[in-house]
Amino acid sequence: MTDPRPVLVIHGGAGTIARSAAGRDGEAPYHAALSEILAVGEICLREGGSALEAVAIAVDLLEECPLFNAGHGAVFTSAGTHELDAAIMDGATLRAGAVAGLGRVRRPGRAARAVMDEGTHVLLAGEGAEDFCRRRGLEMVAPDFFSTEARRRQLAAAQEGGRISLDHDENAPLDERQKFGTVGAVALDRHGHLAALTSTGGMTNKRPGRIGDTPLIGAGTYADDRTAAVSCTGTGEVFIRAAAAHDVCARMAYAGLGLEEAAQAVVRDALTPLGGQGGLIAVDARGNVAMPFNTAGMYRGLVRAGDAPTTAIF
Repeated sequence: MTDPRPVLVIHGGAGTIARSAAGRDGEAPYHAALSEILAVGEICLREGGSALEAVAIAVDLLEECPLFNAGHGAVFTSAGTHELDAAIMDGATLRAGAVAGLGRVRRPGRAARAVMDEGTHVLLAGEGAEDFCRRRGLEMVAPDFFSTEARRRQLAAAQEGGRISLDHDENAPLDERQKFGTVGAVALDRHGHLAALTSTGGMTNKRPGRIGDTPLIGAGTYADDRTAAVSCTGTGEVFIRAAAAHDVCARMAYAGLGLEEAAQAVVRDALTPLGGQGGLIAVDARGNVAMPFNTAGMYRGLVRAGDAPTTAIF
């Protein structure tokens, strides 16, 4: 059996995106950002980097890009603050780490990795998580580091309308009123190992202390070399109730489904009947990729070692 060909898959959120309102000018920045991030990840995998390293690199860059709701450019809570969550999982060992409710750690994905590497706990939240990150030497920032004017306008619009918004400004070029703001990456390396990493700023105007599916292992993030690596984006409460990320792997392990069939079944049969909107990205140990969603679009892309990146929205 030949070694699997490394692959990296990323997403920048899913949602009801109006193609007619987007136009090429509106779509272009997203395609460019996704392509640039995939290209960096491809170098990592092509040069022998692990799946864990590849997803970490990809999410680092996604968190620093204000187009996406994670890290710099994260959305605001109803209190005008930022609360960021992230989770990572190593498919080779089933080790996992997660953080929730961060407001001063620059890169939540790295914080999740630090929790996993330290190994005592899986999920740390709030002040305790930030103290842990500080002691581990992670970069800390002032809370307004994450703020952008576009997000402030989005919060004002949500509060004026008395609603909780899942991402982006009311007048964004891709009509992102229904865009679910999460970023994520899954990867397969040359040794056949899988990894998944997901990061989010949550929902605009959410209640302080709300935690969605992203940092919950098995809900928004999961990886197991025996089945697949999965990163989800969507209505977090429903993804939690459906244990969506793990459900993909369970359908493969216990029902013998292939990756595409299992992923589609979770979105179609588990999430949709509960009112869950969004999607997921997944890769298995053979390099098969699935990217199902039940919204009009999902920011996504993939790259295989030695190839150029491909990206899509609709």
